[in-house]
Amino acid sequence: MINKDFFEALRDLEAEKGIKQDVFISALEQALTAAYKKNSGVARNAQVKLIPEKNTIKIYSYRTVVDNVEDEEKEISLEDAHQIKHSYKIGDLVMQEESTKEFNRIAVQTAKQVITQKIKEIEKQSVYKDIAEKEGKLIVANVKRMDGDNVYLEIGGTTLEGLLTKHDMLPTDHFKLGDKVKVYVRHIRDDFRGTVVQVTRTHTNFVKLLLEMEVPELTNGEVDIVGIVREAGLRTKIAVSTSVPNLDPVGACIGNRGSRINSVINELNGEKIDIINYSDNPADYIVSALSPAEVSEITVDTVAGVANVIVPENKLSLAIGKGGHNVRLAAKLTGYKIDVKPAISESNVHNKSNDVVSTNSANIILDDDFFDDIDE
Repeated sequence: MINKDFFEALRDLEAEKGIKQDVFISALEQALTAAYKKNSGVARNAQVKLIPEKNTIKIYSYRTVVDNVEDEEKEISLEDAHQIKHSYKIGDLVMQEESTKEFNRIAVQTAKQVITQKIKEIEKQSVYKDIAEKEGKLIVANVKRMDGDNVYLEIGGTTLEGLLTKHDMLPTDHFKLGDKVKVYVRHIRDDFRGTVVQVTRTHTNFVKLLLEMEVPELTNGEVDIVGIVREAGLRTKIAVSTSVPNLDPVGACIGNRGSRINSVINELNGEKIDIINYSDNPADYIVSALSPAEVSEITVDTVAGVANVIVPENKLSLAIGKGGHNVRLAAKLTGYKIDVKPAISESNVHNKSNDVVSTNSANIILDDDFFDDIDE
């Protein structure tokens, strides 16, 4: 049953699937031991040993040496033990080799089933360990299939699929079979369907890692990302800083003629990205966070966490952004509630007195029909 070809197959298995032969032999010994005990019809303790260097298998049964035998399958008298070897004493284990012929067809089949299961478990652990190292990282995967709004991605080097739901896609994403897609591995979990690799293109870290791919100053620590906020498909704001003299952190992220930031924007299908300098001065930080809008005047209450901002009347829509996303993101980035008002002429004060935008992180308070004239 067990011969040289069998052990050669074990060595091939290690080479092809990366399963260590020692691990597999250990699992196989357990499986064959269980099969032997189940099918031999005896209750004695037994152990199966595989000896790959000799391409053979050994089966041993063992009984404990006792004064009075109560279970002949598990115990042996001292007198009988001495007939095997005179040095045995009470409490010793008497090992006896059994014939492999006791492995009938049922035993072999049982062993194969257990072995197959062990292989699957080892492969699953190996694959899970490999993919778990990708959690929180950026990967490139191929579109394998589509099911409704869900896109399933082939993750290179594994047998697993990445699940990209509609919620995790950009509004401008359109894929077809075979496309290469950059995604962020958000979460890996096991459920009744197996290992599920949830990937996304809407997570804030997706933009962060895309930028790190383009900006070596970020990966080597010369430039730091202090804060990043995003409304996927619309706009991302990133605050950067550096402790390196004469290094412009914003310029490093943008690149020569925008080469670096444009690579990221292209991957995001045109999503706007504002790179600003971080400042310990709240007023300066808030003014930068409202970019690309111009700020005429600002007063900051650091205790209340509120900033009152005046912008040119013709720049109000730019400060607010479509649907309020620009001022909302500025509030999230800085941690301040930002009230934006236009610098209006005295003749228009009665018509525009209610045009005020107030943000508190994700919230915006507006007068009715305010956004009718807001541009992108």
